[in-house]
Amino acid sequence: MYRKAYGIIEALAPVHVGATAGEETGNLNLIFRDQFTQTGIIPGSSIRGRFRADMRGKELGEEQRWYGHEAVDGRPDGGTSEALVKFEYASLVWFPVFCPGQPVVWVSCPMLLKRFKRIAGINANVPAPYTAPKGLQGRQVPNRGKILFFNLGFLEIEHEADLSAWIPTGTDLDANKLVVVHDNDISMLHDMALYRQSRVKLLDDMKKVDTDRGAFFNTEALPEGSIMVFPIALKESGWKPFGNGQSSELYFGGLESIGFGRCRVLLAGDYQ
Repeated sequence: MYRKAYGIIEALAPVHVGATAGEETGNLNLIFRDQFTQTGIIPGSSIRGRFRADMRGKELGEEQRWYGHEAVDGRPDGGTSEALVKFEYASLVWFPVFCPGQPVVWVSCPMLLKRFKRIAGINANVPAPYTAPKGLQGRQVPNRGKILFFNLGFLEIEHEADLSAWIPTGTDLDANKLVVVHDNDISMLHDMALYRQSRVKLLDDMKKVDTDRGAFFNTEALPEGSIMVFPIALKESGWKPFGNGQSSELYFGGLESIGFGRCRVLLAGDYQ
């Protein structure tokens, strides 16, 4: 039997996990996406690699015990071993979206919340699409209710409910700024919310575009304030990646040198 735990990731800076930075003209460095909702994910291999690298050097050989021994040249079996900790991919629970003239809201959908419910063991019923708390600020339209205005159109709130049960442990999201939309809408809103940065390759000896090696290349990332969840399974007790603490700041993905990837990770469940 496996011990079941889970992790919450809070993006403290834009997070890019996907295509590496290139220098081809017009290259868009896309993030990894879930195949159904088309929302950003962090693969389990990336999470495992980050935890492994963070443990390496603290206690000799502990990273090989918990995360599996690497291949060894000359051994018939390759020298590899099974990891005692299993990671699945991290999916979004909430992500912030800008509303012109209104407060920023954190958006999710039933499909994302169902996965969060299974992982975290939430007892509440998954909210219906177009649900928001009573305290959400929006434009009140006569005979229609509350309306949110996004860059690509309007969204009408059809149901009111307390969504505080869906705020992940250890985060400080405002329960009055949460909105659940339809699964069909989440991809469009997600693309509106992404952090995007255009970059350029300069010559080594002057601030001039290196036209011979490609001019512009663009990068996208999950926005600061995004909240994600990932399940963990353990074959043994005693795993303490953060010492005696439950949370730590870790970097995920690439482009750390230009301010990407800083996250706060909190562990919950039966992991110690």
